[in-house]
Amino acid sequence: MKRLRELLLMGEHVCPWWLAYSFDNPFRRLIHPPEKVLAGLVLPGRTVLDIGCGMGHFSLGMARMVGSDGRVIALDLQERMLARVGKRARKHGLADRITLHRGTVESLGIVGGVDFALAFWMVHEVPDRPSFFQAVRGILGENGRFLVAEPVIHVSASALRQSVEAALASGLRVHAEPHIPMSRSVLLGV
Repeated sequence: MKRLRELLLMGEHVCPWWLAYSFDNPFRRLIHPPEKVLAGLVLPGRTVLDIGCGMGHFSLGMARMVGSDGRVIALDLQERMLARVGKRARKHGLADRITLHRGTVESLGIVGGVDFALAFWMVHEVPDRPSFFQAVRGILGENGRFLVAEPVIHVSASALRQSVEAALASGLRVHAEPHIPMSRSVLLGV
């Protein structure tokens, strides 16, 4: 009953914290190594945002990539996800580079200055995509980039096109369509 209540409070499409263990595992590290997927996008000394960070698969990788002078903001709706990211960051000696931030369905709660943002396998969970893309557009700095990747088995090509249309309407533009295993993806920017 408590899990159902959490889902209802967050919105009907949010992946529950307890299901995250099924896709944050050693196999995922083989098919989605952060250093390979985000090569050239996450740079040393930069501020990056992991939207819907889950258990921190990409947050930890980005923390290694930005180095000691950079910063990762790990954003999620669920406190349990953020607690897991914090625990993993401490275990790997990366806690000083990662800021945990709890957003809401209505607001990311982040103020500008982000060089790169990532939304990996989560945009399909967003109930108001136009507002979401406007919010991301508002926090990206000059020349900021935003990588959206959606699971190919769950999100159709036409559904991704609808998301891209909402992104374009917010003032973002398409820079590339990178190949990411098991994903449909688009690199957006200002």
